[in-house]
Amino acid sequence: MIDQFIINALLAGIAVALVAGPLGCVVVWRRMAYFGDTLAHSALLGVALAVSAKLLPILGVVFIGAVLAALLFWLEQRQELSSDTLLGILSHSALALGLIVFSIIQTRVPGIDLMAYLFGDILAVDGNEIKWMYVGAIFILSVFTWLWRPLISIAVNEDLARTDGINVSRVRFLFMLLLAMVIAAAIKVVGILLITALLIIPAATARTFSRTPVQMAILSAMFAVFAVFLGLGASFYQDIPTGPAIVVAAALGFFLTRLTTAEH
Repeated sequence: MIDQFIINALLAGIAVALVAGPLGCVVVWRRMAYFGDTLAHSALLGVALAVSAKLLPILGVVFIGAVLAALLFWLEQRQELSSDTLLGILSHSALALGLIVFSIIQTRVPGIDLMAYLFGDILAVDGNEIKWMYVGAIFILSVFTWLWRPLISIAVNEDLARTDGINVSRVRFLFMLLLAMVIAAAIKVVGILLITALLIIPAATARTFSRTPVQMAILSAMFAVFAVFLGLGASFYQDIPTGPAIVVAAALGFFLTRLTTAEH
């Protein structure tokens, strides 16, 4: 008989994998891994502000993600510094501020666990959280499907997409909000410090076997789900941290596929 907490963890991991895989494809195409890290680091500040205001953490993460996207867009328009420099400044500033806010609220909010937010606590997910994860996954995938063609056009050629009448700034901003929502959902699964890996590793693995963008999106979701299964199994039988185990499983899949394709 499988314990209920294992089933809950598996369901939560699958929910996150189904959205992280496809969205990770765009992250890989657009070379946005550093931006994903920046959003993930800023999520700690969003969680801290939401907890201090007695709101749902996802609200704080999405709000900070929106502020960060708007701030990045404004700074890029000034063209004084490169995007990676701006992301580095925003990423570490947000993480440091989040840690400071957490240290302040820990004395006022008993039982808050910083390590659970940093590295995930998937085994503590309850039925209500799973329900909201799947509601969020359906919403994210619905909006992502609506943005699919503009995102593909932008990934191929941003200038040509503008010529075709696509509002590039709006599409990018909406995609950033979707990423913030995925990160908010994934905090429980792999934690703030590791969520970017779940976005980019399955997508990078799927790229090897894909001939079309749709194939890559589907395969990346499948690889992400497989990593959840393998990582959760390893955590259960070997008594190792679940979030890091999921990421290592995804990385093993990537390197194994690379070795297999290299032989051919």
